[in-house]
Amino acid sequence: MHTIELANVSAFSHPAEQWHQIDWELMNRGVRGLQVRIAKATKNSDWRQVKRLQRMLTRSFAAKVIAIRRVTENRGKNTAGVDGELWNTPKLKWDAIDKLQRKGYKPKPLKRVYIPKANGKSRPLGIPTMRDRAMQALHLLALEPVSETLADRNSYGFRPHRSCADAIEQCFVNLSRKASAQWVLEGDIKGCFDHISHDWLIANVPMDKVILKRWLQSGYLEKGSFNPTDAGTPQGGIISPVLANFALDGLEKVLESHFGERNTKKSYKHKVNYVRYADDFIITGISKELLEKEVLPIVKAFMAERGLVLSGEKTLITHIDQGFDFLGQNLRKYNGKMLIKPSRANVKEFLKGIREYLNGHKTVPASAVIAKLNPMIRGWCNYHRWICSSETFKYVDHRIWKMLWRWCSRVHLKRRKRWIKAKYFKTVGDRKWVFSAPKLGESGEYFRLIYASRIKVDKHVKIVATANCYLPEDEQYFERLKMRRLKKSMLGYLKLWRIAERQNFSCPVCCQQFSSEDEWDIHHIVRRVDGGTDKVSNLVMLHLNCHRQVHNSR
Repeated sequence: MHTIELANVSAFSHPAEQWHQIDWELMNRGVRGLQVRIAKATKNSDWRQVKRLQRMLTRSFAAKVIAIRRVTENRGKNTAGVDGELWNTPKLKWDAIDKLQRKGYKPKPLKRVYIPKANGKSRPLGIPTMRDRAMQALHLLALEPVSETLADRNSYGFRPHRSCADAIEQCFVNLSRKASAQWVLEGDIKGCFDHISHDWLIANVPMDKVILKRWLQSGYLEKGSFNPTDAGTPQGGIISPVLANFALDGLEKVLESHFGERNTKKSYKHKVNYVRYADDFIITGISKELLEKEVLPIVKAFMAERGLVLSGEKTLITHIDQGFDFLGQNLRKYNGKMLIKPSRANVKEFLKGIREYLNGHKTVPASAVIAKLNPMIRGWCNYHRWICSSETFKYVDHRIWKMLWRWCSRVHLKRRKRWIKAKYFKTVGDRKWVFSAPKLGESGEYFRLIYASRIKVDKHVKIVATANCYLPEDEQYFERLKMRRLKKSMLGYLKLWRIAERQNFSCPVCCQQFSSEDEWDIHHIVRRVDGGTDKVSNLVMLHLNCHRQVHNSR
């Protein structure tokens, strides 16, 4: 009964009169329908129809509110641009709908900040204003179906439902057999996002050319001075990754035209296979001479057309027996057997982050250390859990234990080792030396540091390379894929699993299926202040925005 009431919370007539009266199920269904039509028209190369549908989508009320919802609920929602404006209330979000107009729109310069890279250098990041972010998200709704339909088959970066694990699994497919290619070209593009040709993007990206040109030439503010942008796409813009994918897509087809399509006699002769994630890519080949004298010139010519250059120092040709690093993982054959492990550089960088935190927080309580380290350990292990990482996880546990013991000993210089062990390290089941901290006000209850070696190493099922989430024939496949990945992300959370399963893994307000990337909240049907309990029967899983909408309706 209560679930039915929740499902009807969003059933307000359109148009709504305020933010929390928007019928999100209707909005999503309308946008999705137009996106499917854009993908079909792109597949049929009907570019006049694509342009007409894109114009219809970007001017619709549904697309505007979905774009605003996206930029006000992501991680950067509390980071303002050069105007200092944030849309953090329902009224501001509602008023923002009228600001998403093409007529008179002029983007403001980006706010330039720098974020540290693993090699010690800094990467420039441009922060657009909220209005510019929402406009980019709006046009992205119309551009992404085109991008997905035209994308390279084995491109996995910045695409829906694709991940680094898919790219690594494709590398395993290309290199693991006895008859597979033995040589690998590791490609590195010098400053990819900073050097993409504006002229090429404006001429080849199928979207509103006027809007695109204004974004590309908006410039940035650094230390109070304005700097123009003559090339590249700003890192930090929502639409920038898709624009970069447009620039890099097509190389796979060029290679196939020279060395044969997959599973043809010509392709078996050369064994040229291509895998790309964002601006990192590898190309396999039958010999070093083939990659050096035939493949590399083709790649350089392809990049030069788009204003890009390969790095001479980082573009390498390696034999598979020597191994190579790709996306933080090392791929190598040992006596003919292909093994993929976390790369030494990646492990070293992860442990360095933990060591720097402990050295910089010598006096914080143990509970704060656990609260900081647990997400770090879990996130790093979840990234590497799909490969041969069991031994590396044990090594990481050992190194973290040594760093924690040093941290404890430094805090209690005059205490005996036995006292330190009794205070900080407990025995839990078959686990000894578990770093723990008591919970305040709860006798006998402790916060525990998780063990990396306790994260289950599993087999990743790669996405079908040709699948398109915007075409009706692949819809059921992506529903099963999202369900499978959501279930894996909930392993170990029995209560949460039971709540989601009862709802058929969908939000009862907007009727959209949850994905493993969604942010969600747990809602009490009968409030605790009114006597409601924390039993599963009284709990509902909702998207964050849907949760606020339910409370607003009360």
